[in-house]
Amino acid sequence: MITLTFHEAETASPAIAPFRLLYHIRVDSLNVEYGEVERNQNLSEILAPDISYTLIDRIARNTRHIFDVRRIRSGNRYAFLRSRDTDAKTLYFIYEINDTEFVVYDFRDSLKVTRGTKQVTRTIASASGTIRTSLWNTFTDRGLDINLALKLADVYAWTIDFYELQPNDRFKVLYERLSIDSSEIGVGKILAGEFETGHEKIYAFYYIQDSAGSYFNEQAQSLQRTFLKAPLRFSRITSRFSHSRKHPILKIYRPHHGIDYSAPRGTPVVALGDGRITEAGWNGGFGRYVRIRHNSVYSTGYGHLSGYGPGIRPGKYVKQGDVIGYIGSSGLSTGPHLDFRVYKNSYPVDPLKMESPPAEPVKPANLPRYKELVTGWIRQLDTISP
Repeated sequence: MITLTFHEAETASPAIAPFRLLYHIRVDSLNVEYGEVERNQNLSEILAPDISYTLIDRIARNTRHIFDVRRIRSGNRYAFLRSRDTDAKTLYFIYEINDTEFVVYDFRDSLKVTRGTKQVTRTIASASGTIRTSLWNTFTDRGLDINLALKLADVYAWTIDFYELQPNDRFKVLYERLSIDSSEIGVGKILAGEFETGHEKIYAFYYIQDSAGSYFNEQAQSLQRTFLKAPLRFSRITSRFSHSRKHPILKIYRPHHGIDYSAPRGTPVVALGDGRITEAGWNGGFGRYVRIRHNSVYSTGYGHLSGYGPGIRPGKYVKQGDVIGYIGSSGLSTGPHLDFRVYKNSYPVDPLKMESPPAEPVKPANLPRYKELVTGWIRQLDTISP
């Protein structure tokens, strides 16, 4: 038997003692026993000592639309909730699908099966760091959650080129730490961030308006742009935009009107912005290639891919951040990398020098409230040690 920590409680009135809930079930008068699915163990083996084979068969046959018992996985936790009388009858069996979801088998009267979600506790946490080589390495060196690095990169994707970070660039971030039953399960939303690159501080604040959350700076301008700063999260630039570059295979000088990003084979490549795919197929020296028309002015090209994202084909409309392919070495290529190009009015332009118009700012009616929130967030960021 495992000692319980109850994460839900309700109080009907000051004069009535609070009752305890577990999996949304009152357990004050029940015994609770946890177990863990063993290797190659199935539901029948777990329930057989307590539940008849006839009822187990009904579960397997008639409740697949709620949860298919064939999907039970070793290592996942389950719980028996039993009465405290001499019979110790099993009233409920709960299987935890993952950290937050569970399925309840109610045996009290006729069989009833439902799914539920655990209560997730959100607390505000902070992190900070100084760049030595890269954002990824900084998080690794400091023992920080890499998922937080990914979220931070997403927040600043439109305003910071993470391939151009310099030593001594710094960041501070306030974010949601998610936990269930006192166990940390991951990272929630980033609430406020401060990124100091060069002599510039770039703030990011999460704010909801018109029922949609987005990130804005201290001037209430959106951090989102028409285009991302780069089509993949973490890599390094191996070749820049040039009107004369010696080709590594052909050994001749010719223009290279794009950026080469080196990354491991299979790294996802995403659409720089919303648009319609005009080409998805083999394109000579580019190998497997995707081209997207974003509007009447801009289009982007992605070359040397190892494969294409789900459903990628000419004519398909994609959203900013959708996976359109994966890093490869197809075509004239010496190793896994992405040849990325931007075209303005059909002419190639340097992706690193391209300006992108901002999205809608905080609305005037919301500014007083927003400025109040920003003042509070900045005050908290200032208390975080670098």
